[in-house]
This record gives sequence, structure tokens and C-alpha cells, in this order.
Amino acid sequence: MSSLDNIFRDLVIANRILAKEDVVDAYGHVSVRHPDNPNHFLIARSVAPELVGADDIVELDLRGQPVCDEKRTLYLERFIHAAIFEARPDAMAVVHAHAEDTLPFGIADATKLRPVIHSGSFIGSEVPVWDIADNFGDTNLLVTNIEQGRDLAKCLGGNNVALMRGHGFAAAGRSLIEVVRMSVYLPRNARALIRANQLGGRIKYLSQGEIDARNRGYSPYSTETWRAWEYWANKAGVGHLLTRPGD
Repeated sequence: MSSLDNIFRDLVIANRILAKEDVVDAYGHVSVRHPDNPNHFLIARSVAPELVGADDIVELDLRGQPVCDEKRTLYLERFIHAAIFEARPDAMAVVHAHAEDTLPFGIADATKLRPVIHSGSFIGSEVPVWDIADNFGDTNLLVTNIEQGRDLAKCLGGNNVALMRGHGFAAAGRSLIEVVRMSVYLPRNARALIRANQLGGRIKYLSQGEIDARNRGYSPYSTETWRAWEYWANKAGVGHLLTRPGD
């Protein structure tokens, strides 16, 4: 099996995991940079993540346009992925989702979304909020062109996650496994923070030292990381698709 075949399988797994863990529903998407051409990326055609199969994967360029003749409908917001890959050479995978528990933090500015639980360390110490209205006025809040995507990517900067006001979030990672893990724990961290605020009193966020200690020595195929990926894949019914480097 070629490395590209493995990437296709991993992308199917990523879609199914994000659906099973309620990060995405009928909407939302995940992409991965092409292993042989950093100016291209792979993403599903416009289909619900839970239904994505290997035949649904398409190859796009950094303008968000298909590399080959493609008659099937593409995700409208593919420009999110194109712009982040363009702006961030270190980013190997991108997720866009509308996880409900993250939404309040992009609307109300009283409490910033920051890591408060150990698994929330993966989101990074800062989560900026992007408001499409700032530079594009009244829109339908969807990222429908590369200029809007680039504005979002600029707000994301070197951070792992950016919230999108009234919409959802975009996340970038060094691997497909990393960005999926980040996207799964982001809404869980948000839930913990919301509930802590309801209890009242001072919120104790993770310190930068704690975040660094948690993330030190990260590897997408470490025993710890693979255990979660394998668990989530089997839970989503796609454990049979799992491949590790060298398999």
C-alpha cells in the first residue's frame, strides 16, 4: 500500500472520529497537506464527515481549487484550509468545526477560552477570536473566498486554534492525529471552563510551564497518542483502517 493510500485512510478515520466525538455533525471538515506536494492538500468533497470514504477525497491547491477536473460539489469553506496551509508551512492538517461548547467564547468577551484541564493544553495558551465582520462587513459568516480565508489565517497566526465569531473554530496541527486530538479536547476544555464559571470564584488556568510540560516530547505515534487514536477509531467503527508507520 502506498503512503498516499495510507493518508486517504487516515483522513477517512479523522472524519469518522470527529463525527463520533460530536466535534462535527453534517457540517465541518478536516484536511491534510499532500505528502508529496506541500502546495496541495487533501480533503473530502462536500459530504457529511460521518459518511466520508476514500473515494470522496479530492486534491486542492492553496487557492482552494481542485487540481484535477472535479465535477462533484466541494466544501464551500475549503478556503479556510487553503489559506491556513498557505500561511503556515508547519501546519500539516487543519480542522474546521462548529462544536457547540466553543461558540460562547467567540461571542462573549467576559471569559477567554484558555486551557484549564490537562488535555486542554493542546489548544495552546492563547485562542484568538476572528470576527469576519471586522474586514468584510455583513456576511453570512461563512468563509466563501480565499481573501476571507487569509484574514482568518492571519488571526490564527502561530496559534493552534482560532475561534470564529458566531460560527465555530479553525485548528492547525503538525499532523492529522494532533489536529484531531486538539479538536476533540477543545470543546471538552470549553465545557469544563463554562461549568467552573458557573461554580463561581477564581478560575485557575494552566500555566505556560504546565502547558509546555504536557506538550514536551509530543509524537503523533507515541504510545500515549496512538492509544487515543486507536480507541477513537474503533469507537467510530473504522479500526480496521488503522495503519502505523512501518505497517
